[in-house]
Amino acid sequence: MPREVEPSQNERQFFAKALQENLRIDGRAFDQFRALELEFGDEYGVADVRLRKTRIHTHVTAEVTTPFPDRPFDGLFTIATELSPMSSPHFSTSQPSQTEILLSRLLEKTIRRSGALDTESLCLIANSKVWSIRADVHVLSHDGNLVDAACICVIAALQHFRKPDTSTEGENVTVYTLREREPVPLSLLHFPYCVTFSFYKGAAGEEGEVAMLVDATMLEEQLRDGSLTVGMNRHGEVCQIAKLGGSPVDAVALLGCVQVALVKVKDISAFVSNRLEEDAKKRDKGGMMAELSAENDRVS
Repeated sequence: MPREVEPSQNERQFFAKALQENLRIDGRAFDQFRALELEFGDEYGVADVRLRKTRIHTHVTAEVTTPFPDRPFDGLFTIATELSPMSSPHFSTSQPSQTEILLSRLLEKTIRRSGALDTESLCLIANSKVWSIRADVHVLSHDGNLVDAACICVIAALQHFRKPDTSTEGENVTVYTLREREPVPLSLLHFPYCVTFSFYKGAAGEEGEVAMLVDATMLEEQLRDGSLTVGMNRHGEVCQIAKLGGSPVDAVALLGCVQVALVKVKDISAFVSNRLEEDAKKRDKGGMMAELSAENDRVS
């Protein structure tokens, strides 16, 4: 597997000097995210998220299948991740990298295991037929903070997705096309998001002093001494906390990260809701016609 290109000595010294002066290379504040962009596709369940050069594409699909024998009343929900060499040269198609494994596990813990999607609502006929929801996550460009961007993309795609309407007669299930019946949104119980913090020892030139950055770029990730990912929803309910090695984080700093994460999650949640409302208005033909008619009246 190709190795990741490491920062040069000049880059390391320049970055360390900037941190000592309380500066980030791209001019952001330590607790500031990069500009977040979210676009939806023409098809339901397609979302595209960008954090500057980091770009994630998610496609949600559904099919009718049989449930697991030990959970006859629950539908299926899976999240699949793909990191191709197109997004970064050190990724390989032959075997998953450590980055891909960690990304998959954190998305699994934050979204699926936290019960964000109500799997019981996916049941059509107990022990026979259920909906299987699959979210395919594709990393198109990697410039750091894949976890946060991918989590935003998956949650946005799940909210945007509409599954076909169905009717049940005995053991028979009829799945209607989009022309026959209006598709149905998924039943989501809450909307968890991830916020990742990067830590740097001796940032202020003093032993024991630690700097904390939010939404690290690839260079910042390569130079950090440790990281912490907090998964939570806008109600302050923590879904998971992942401390993956590196320098230790004391209890006070951990509580501070959770408080910062709550503020960021609320901002992200509001942003996604606004983008969903804008997309819904575009799809509402009656609403669009009304806007065009009003515009024509004003012009005339």
